[in-house]
Amino acid sequence: MVEIRFHGRGGQGTVIASKILADAVSKEDKYVQAFPQFGVERRGAPVFAFIRIDDQPIYIRSKIIAPDHIIVVDPSLIDAIDVTEGLKKGAFILINSGRKPREFKLGKGFRVFTIDANEIAIKYKLGSKAAPIVNTAILGAVPRIFDFVKLESILQAVRDGVPVNPDDNAAAAKEAYDSVQGV
Repeated sequence: MVEIRFHGRGGQGTVIASKILADAVSKEDKYVQAFPQFGVERRGAPVFAFIRIDDQPIYIRSKIIAPDHIIVVDPSLIDAIDVTEGLKKGAFILINSGRKPREFKLGKGFRVFTIDANEIAIKYKLGSKAAPIVNTAILGAVPRIFDFVKLESILQAVRDGVPVNPDDNAAAAKEAYDSVQGV
């Protein structure tokens, strides 16, 4: 089983990202479970989303406290909370940032990747310049790093799951796939 924790803020599309990723994984005949955890439900508040992936039915129904990997949708959370709490050694960390992976000091035993999902979202007019919606861009980086889902499944899940500008969202995901740093 692969367990992933997303770290984001309300309004960035973190919860929708986990749902779209779950849809993409299910298109590949895998079992999947995705669910959010909210604190104060308002724009800008920290949000967590969790996803489990397996080749067998998943019966666990608890939050993920020791994830195999994490996806950081809002890099400001790295300075606000310990995003690596409980993270297993050897984990991959995908961060929405224009910075180089080596610039992040998140401890030994982790492999860091970055993608400037904000820049890509702004380019495709996903959200606004002040508040880009980065979920589909960050998802495009996932199949470049992880082997549990293909880009084609992500692109189809984006087109199926995003009601506004599905083609632009899919194009953002494709550009992110081609732009990941640290691969």
